[in-house]
Amino acid sequence: MSIERYRDRTRINHWIVVLLFLSAGLTGFSLFHPALFFLSSLFGGGTWSRILHPFFGLVTVIGFFFLFMQVWRDNVWNKGDSEWMRKSPLLLRGDEDAMPPVGKYNGAQKAIFWLFATCLVLLLVTGFTFWRPWFADAFPIPVRRLAVLIHSASAFILILGLIIHVYAAIWVKGSVQAMTQGRVSESWARRHHALWAKEVSGEK
Repeated sequence: MSIERYRDRTRINHWIVVLLFLSAGLTGFSLFHPALFFLSSLFGGGTWSRILHPFFGLVTVIGFFFLFMQVWRDNVWNKGDSEWMRKSPLLLRGDEDAMPPVGKYNGAQKAIFWLFATCLVLLLVTGFTFWRPWFADAFPIPVRRLAVLIHSASAFILILGLIIHVYAAIWVKGSVQAMTQGRVSESWARRHHALWAKEVSGEK
C-alpha cells in the first residue's frame, strides 16, 4: 500500500523552483569571482549573465512563495521538533529507532525550510538595492556595499542548506521517490514520519 506524500502541483512547483534556483546560482557564481566566470558561457556570456541573474532570482522567489503557501502549515515548529533536534545526534549515529515520532516533516526538515525562506527574503531585498539600471541609484553607496555583503552571505548559507537538503534526501531512501512520484510506501511513512502516517490513515 502506498500513501500520497506530495500532490502533482507541489512536485511540479518544487522542480520549477529547483531549475530557477540553479539558473540564478550559476549566473550569480559567474559574477562572484573571475575564476567562475566561465559559467557565464552557459547563458550567453557575462553581459547576459548580469542581465538574467536578478530576473532568475526574482522568479525563484516567486516560485518559492507558491510552494511556501502549500507547505508552511506542515512546517510550523512545535515542542516535538525541539525534542527531535535534541536527539538528532542519535540519528547521525544511525539509531533512528531512538528518535521521537514526527509528523510530515521532522525538525531538521523544518529548520531547512525556514532557512530557505529567510535567505530568499534577504536575497530579494538586498538584490534590489544594487540592481542596475533599475533600482541601484535610489540607494547610497554604503547601503549598496552592505547589501552586496549580506546578499553574498545569504547565498552562501542557502547553498549550504541546499547541500544538506539534497544529502538528506539521498540518505533517507525513498525521499527522492516521494518528490518525483508523489507517493511513499506505508512502511516508509510509519518508519520515518509515524505521526503523519497515523494522520493520513485516520488512526487516533
